[in-house]
Amino acid sequence: MNGTFSSLLMLLAIAVVLVWLFRRIKLPAILAYLVAGIIAGPEVMEWIKDPDDYHLVAELGIVFLLFSLGLEFSLPKMMAMRRWVFGLGAAQVIGSLLVFMLIGFLWLGEWAASLAIAGALALSSTAVVIKQLKESAQTATRRGQMTVAILLFQDIAVVPLLIIIPLLASDSGSIGYTLLIALAKGTAVIAVLMAVGKWVLPYLFKEIAKQRTDELFVLATLLVALVAGGMTHLFGLSMALGAFLAGMMLGESQYKHQLEADIRPFRDILMGLFFTTIGMQLQLTGFVNNLHWILLAVLVMSIVKIAIISSVARLMGERDTDAWGSAISLFQMGEFGFVIVALANNHNLLSPEIVTSMIGIGVFSMAITPIIIHRLKPLVDAIIRTPDPIEQIESQHTPQGDGLENQVLICGFGRTGQTISRFLDAEGITHIAVDNDPLRVQEAVAGGARVYFGDSARKDILRAVGAEKVDLVIISFADDARAVEVLKELRLLNPNAYVIVRSRDDQNLNALQNAGASQVVPDTLEASLMLISHVLSHSGIPIRRILARLDKERRNHYGEMHGFFQGSETDMGPEMVDKLEFLRAVTLPEGAWANGKTVASLDWEQHNVQLKAIRREDEEYPNPDDATEFEPQDVVLLVGKPRYVEAAERWLLEG
Repeated sequence: MNGTFSSLLMLLAIAVVLVWLFRRIKLPAILAYLVAGIIAGPEVMEWIKDPDDYHLVAELGIVFLLFSLGLEFSLPKMMAMRRWVFGLGAAQVIGSLLVFMLIGFLWLGEWAASLAIAGALALSSTAVVIKQLKESAQTATRRGQMTVAILLFQDIAVVPLLIIIPLLASDSGSIGYTLLIALAKGTAVIAVLMAVGKWVLPYLFKEIAKQRTDELFVLATLLVALVAGGMTHLFGLSMALGAFLAGMMLGESQYKHQLEADIRPFRDILMGLFFTTIGMQLQLTGFVNNLHWILLAVLVMSIVKIAIISSVARLMGERDTDAWGSAISLFQMGEFGFVIVALANNHNLLSPEIVTSMIGIGVFSMAITPIIIHRLKPLVDAIIRTPDPIEQIESQHTPQGDGLENQVLICGFGRTGQTISRFLDAEGITHIAVDNDPLRVQEAVAGGARVYFGDSARKDILRAVGAEKVDLVIISFADDARAVEVLKELRLLNPNAYVIVRSRDDQNLNALQNAGASQVVPDTLEASLMLISHVLSHSGIPIRRILARLDKERRNHYGEMHGFFQGSETDMGPEMVDKLEFLRAVTLPEGAWANGKTVASLDWEQHNVQLKAIRREDEEYPNPDDATEFEPQDVVLLVGKPRYVEAAERWLLEG
């Protein structure tokens, strides 16, 4: 017992150090866990001699990963994007499977092992790609939507692969008969879980939410995921399949965000342990000896996937820039590839040498993915050579490409920063914002805001958004320690700018002023109005006009301030969720139900939301006319409480 505890302690210690180090150099945490497993495993330090000792914990990590995937699986959104999901996504997965299976069979002469290898290589990394797209604010672009659609189909394809691979390894007679029995079992399990999800779970979580006890909600979430996984396991199917179905059922409920937040810590920790067990299986000698074959395999995998995606996308009428951009983003092997490799290894379908090579392919391809996506536009430009004028317009996601001389820089785009931005827009004052919440940046960019992801305390980020040229800077987040860091870097770049700093109180007034603040303003909505008065006054707006605007807002009960873009750290607890109004930017893909319908023909009051504006081809139309018709790629800005806004999104997409 003491040896096991010491081994686990050493594993966790090395994992903490490596995750910190890998995040500092902008590499995915998955790679850190893989390296931690290599170090702790039998090939290096021998802290853990048998990786099978952690098999149950690793399997729980997969269960929670699939549960989280089910929560994000939106059936209405998938149907609205069905052309890309079932057209482009299916072509990529099926085409890649056939090509890789043929190569694998010519190499090994075994169809079962070839399918396992092909399944692992055909899937890309949802975690790494989505994170990089969010950080670069590309998820709202057509290229980003195509990439997400392909990843969505890949995630769906994981489920049948998890069912088929164990069946191929069994000696239970006819594979066709076995698959038929598995399909019947799966249908029965889905029917039972769907019935429970419709008639039992909503009432269960409604009663749990009334108790306002976080521990009870967490326990119920874990219980639902594990019971669903246990049911499918009882029928001889994968536990991960049951967890996915449970998550998919709860993904349509108003508890979706709370469930995801509750499951995330357990998922991340257990998934980390899963990837360490994968790293423990890597044979370093075989990896080094076969390094040239691994690099060749990465090259072949990339060429096949890029060729299939770009070719099919162009045949479907997509622009070259979008087709190549989406294809290059998905060149790598993903985290589910490791899951399939581990499953095939447990059923003795793959030899240790092949497992080692597959792990090496995944590690290397995922390691270079952030670099590739970061340099995606130059790579696409080098391939197509002729610049696309529409692509040049869409390249506004990079600050240097704006072509606008900004008068104001907003550091932090939370509720206060967004309020300031709206007033500046109303007065025609050019401005730019920086925020370090990727979800908020994604939503705001989709809604037409000029905001970029980054840490405003870093000099290179400030320089990238032109901080040395602006006349006025607003630090809108109420974190005095971080504001001091921003002020120090900002004053090195622009000692003459007028800097207004938001603070919760006056305890750090002297420290902020000594760091370079020109004006320190207190918090609350009145503080927002005070910030606006300083901004407009410094921008040369007449004082009478300023006072009239502020008076109008007070008489209107701060009407312009209602509704803000949700971020990943926004308080979604039961006490706050019914007090807040959110802005939601909904992009209408081709096939959305609302396309072709007029504003007047849709019953907004029945859905308890307000239509704020429509963005179309970089133009915003606030309070659109009743006769305005919705078109594909329109960005619809909705205002309402969280559950109503989410329901309205499904309504616009599916009807």
